[in-house]
Amino acid sequence: MSDSTHLGDYLRARREALKPQDVGLPEYGRRRVPGLRREEVAMLAGVSSDYYMRLEQGRETSPSPQVTDAIAAALHLDDEAHDHLRRLTRTPQERRSAPAGHDRVHPQLLQLIDSWRDTPAFILGPALDILAHNALAAALHSGFQRFDNLARMVFLDPAGRTFYQDRDKAAGSCAAELRAAYGHDPDSPRITEVVDTLRARSPEFAGLWARHEVKGKTQQAKRLVHPEVGALEIQFSAFTVSGAPHQQLVVYQAEPASATAAAFAELRAGTGRGGSPQMGREDPGLNLGAT
Repeated sequence: MSDSTHLGDYLRARREALKPQDVGLPEYGRRRVPGLRREEVAMLAGVSSDYYMRLEQGRETSPSPQVTDAIAAALHLDDEAHDHLRRLTRTPQERRSAPAGHDRVHPQLLQLIDSWRDTPAFILGPALDILAHNALAAALHSGFQRFDNLARMVFLDPAGRTFYQDRDKAAGSCAAELRAAYGHDPDSPRITEVVDTLRARSPEFAGLWARHEVKGKTQQAKRLVHPEVGALEIQFSAFTVSGAPHQQLVVYQAEPASATAAAFAELRAGTGRGGSPQMGREDPGLNLGAT
């Protein structure tokens, strides 16, 4: 991935995703390009067309905070997309890469997820690597070739086609989460490795990545299908890990006394006690392309 034109690519993708009526402009005749014209965005943001063109072409990469905010308003970016735009305008000296050892999980956190016998839980790294998981999380994802990286599982593992009932939504969320992670740390070798592999091996991912949509993990409902216990209705929650903001604690919960809770109990019965949570991706050289 090139980071020298990433700001321009992002602006272009967001501009092309808008229609004139979305921003209160009239639409006359047939347009030769999708979305808004550069000069229309420049007008809405109160900057010159030449300056905005330089931003999209990568010849200008450090707009002032005021200009950044004006462009975000012109492109109707939500708060998360606006924050992403701000991060893209930072100089290399202003960026904060993940510290060494960022993929290590604190022992107390390992003990915590191991104590949740009724709740699948795992720790995610910024590139969507599974850094650690408890026994029930492994049982829940047992239909996959490996429980190692959510992006690989969604786009490259055949099980991803049937495990997620809302497959298109899961794929879009996965790409948007990786895009958000890249905005936080564009110099991350691991994020680059994951994205480059997925772009090469999955046309679906390549198309979603080109949209430049940004979205972190949030609380939401998920519908899954396990090959042994069937359909599951879960509530998904993600929490930033204190002291390791590059990691997220992901928890899947079932409504008490529901069919999903009974399915979790059936899965748990097949796992045994286990004794300790399992570590996920420990080797930085993991070959994402291997199946």
